[in-house]
Amino acid sequence: MKSYKINKNLLCATLTSIVVAILIGGCSDSDKAKETAKAPVHEVFNPFDHSKDEPVTVDEKHKFHDAFAAQCVARELKNSVNKEEDALRFTKSCECVTTYMLKDLTDEEVEKYLSEHENPRSLQIKFNSAAYHCAQQQPIDKGFKSYAPPAVKKEEGFFSKFF
Repeated sequence: MKSYKINKNLLCATLTSIVVAILIGGCSDSDKAKETAKAPVHEVFNPFDHSKDEPVTVDEKHKFHDAFAAQCVARELKNSVNKEEDALRFTKSCECVTTYMLKDLTDEEVEKYLSEHENPRSLQIKFNSAAYHCAQQQPIDKGFKSYAPPAVKKEEGFFSKFF
């Protein structure tokens, strides 16, 4: 068997390298860690996220309601033959549509409609949904009621009354 002799130079070099390795590992640059933690995170724009939108004020909703209902009635009356009678009917249905649309109206849609006078696609989708809802709420007009003349009674003979 071979026995190993520990040399003083080998022992001194090993201990020195261990101490140097511990000191180098312990002296890390903590400023870089702080800088990476503070780096601003860039949020990706999500057009469907309306959680950070400003709420629509009551005044803006009222202006939108009046303007949109007036535009709806004017659009419906454009091809109408009897404008006076149709105006009452269309006013009622347009009020229903506009009131239903106000439930989930965003600030951007109100701003585009009132200030820029344009109808965004989301407003058109809400209009279609509201029109369907209001059409379901109104009773269905069945048209003219059929009128059947009274049935003609058959003349009965004298003896048929008794039997």
